Amino acid sequence: MNAPTPAQTADVQVAAGSSLRLNARAVALLLIALAVMLLAIAPLRGYLDERGQLADLEKQAAVLERQNQTLQERIDRLSDATFLERIARECMGMVKPGETAFVVVPAHGKPDPPDC
Repeated sequence: MNAPTPAQTADVQVAAGSSLRLNARAVALLLIALAVMLLAIAPLRGYLDERGQLADLEKQAAVLERQNQTLQERIDRLSDATFLERIARECMGMVKPGETAFVVVPAHGKPDPPDC
């Protein structure tokens, strides 16, 4: 077998040295990338939390809009004189002056109250 010449030994050492230097650079780069990722976690978590809260608030706003619409429809109905008169007659038993009120009592006794 041939023993390695001093020139070949120097080439191996240079190659090994450059390989170590490249590995050290790779490790340093990896550490820097890891540090950047760790520093980015907190803002990313905050961003995702804010998106979740925004979605919840949008759902809540939609529910409130539906409730507002229902209440506005009720306001419109209660502004109608005909509707108010019907409610007064059916639910409160009111009559106009000069009218006579009649209450029909079922055979079993008490009358059922109207749905008001």
